[in-house]
Amino acid sequence: MMKGGLGNIMKQAQQLQDRLQKTQEELAHIEVQGHAGGNLVEVTMTCRHDVRKVRIDPSLLADNDQEMLEDLVAAAINDAVRNAEKVSAERMSEVTGGMNIPGMNLPF
Repeated sequence: MMKGGLGNIMKQAQQLQDRLQKTQEELAHIEVQGHAGGNLVEVTMTCRHDVRKVRIDPSLLADNDQEMLEDLVAAAINDAVRNAEKVSAERMSEVTGGMNIPGMNLPF
């Protein structure tokens, strides 16, 4: 009885690990956006934090304020990172059923 129970736990653990791996792979393709400056700067990145696109409104380029533009790009990236972490946490929570498994709560 004990051996069968342990085998079942191991099988469930492997299934969970497989689902987590699949979810991590999916997160590499899910894109989120981050915005700053009233949407004048937009960053698109995956939930694995790979930046795919940066869009800067042309009106910002005309101002020639490099420091402000750099700050807005950084803020948009930070916003995108927070959004990616939120989506990642939600997806991983769906897989684990809300269990807090050390080392498995983030996809990277």
